[in-house]
Amino acid sequence: MSDDGHQHTGHERVPSRQRRRFPGISSRAYEHPADRSALVALRKLSGFDTVFKALSGLLPERSLRLLFLSDSVRVSERQFAHLHDMLLDACYILDLEKVPPMYVTQDPQPNAMCIGLDEPIIVVSTGLVELLDEEEMRAVVGHEVGHALSGHSVYRTILLFLTSLALRVAWIPLGNLAIMAIVTALREWFRKSELSADRAGLLVGQDVQASMRGLMKIAGGNHLHEMNVDAFLEQAEEYDSGGDLRDSVLKILNVLPRSHPFTTVRAAELKKWAESRDFQRIMDGHYPRRDEDKDTSVSDSFRESAASYASDVKGSKDPLMKLVTDLAGGAGDLGGRVRRGFDGFRSPPPAQGDTPGGDEE
Repeated sequence: MSDDGHQHTGHERVPSRQRRRFPGISSRAYEHPADRSALVALRKLSGFDTVFKALSGLLPERSLRLLFLSDSVRVSERQFAHLHDMLLDACYILDLEKVPPMYVTQDPQPNAMCIGLDEPIIVVSTGLVELLDEEEMRAVVGHEVGHALSGHSVYRTILLFLTSLALRVAWIPLGNLAIMAIVTALREWFRKSELSADRAGLLVGQDVQASMRGLMKIAGGNHLHEMNVDAFLEQAEEYDSGGDLRDSVLKILNVLPRSHPFTTVRAAELKKWAESRDFQRIMDGHYPRRDEDKDTSVSDSFRESAASYASDVKGSKDPLMKLVTDLAGGAGDLGGRVRRGFDGFRSPPPAQGDTPGGDEE
């Protein structure tokens, strides 16, 4: 199948090594529970997509398409042919019928995105293409095809537009406040959607080490000989468990303006999923099908999401999450623990022998 959706013999080509294919797979198979519950609820609302797209009619989607067509390189059999093969393979493995157009744009920052309201467009930067090897890039292409299959491109486009709009109306206090509230909510959803797309990338590449290497390179550049996967994952463990309640608050503040989760967190989440029974069931051919999506229960999806959050909180080593768990379990002396956790925000007590207001030496 070609970029314009017409039949293409190359769509059936098998990658350089044999990979399992997932005919009719639903995006529910790999979506993070928080991401999935939000999308299922939105899709169940009668006429939601129609209304949403009508309200989004002001978005410059045609301008975006013309911009990439005129000022980027469209991936095809004649341009970036190796990326074209990866795109066809990813769509074949995830059984995405219409292959989205893909562009390479000049940007030294490693980046990729899937945008578009009516039809998704995949864009990768030259910085990313130059940074990753073939198997690492295959996982990235699968990541973006996963976004397309999940329908994330619509909401990603809205997020990009609102972020730009917020900058333009920053001088209007109430207007900017309202827009930023929506942007913050969309960013929180999009961070969860990135975890979903990482899983899709693993299903396409079927090489967890390549996925790990790609994330390490995004964090530390093309210096694999100086990096170690186990040590990189230990950073995520330290990030999760280290510090006190002050650090927990700082983590929240640090992540709020970001559209993507931190790379060490993404790597740890993906490794955890790769070792799970859910992943193995998919690889064995047991997964939700698209033709069953219409029968998906919103309440069941929310229950799965709530159970996932509860499990994450219970298993987290973050001081704030441990405090929440103890609070739910009725542990005593929580007030004292909170005070001790935030002691560092207050001025240190006077040294022994000092008196308030005393002369300095």
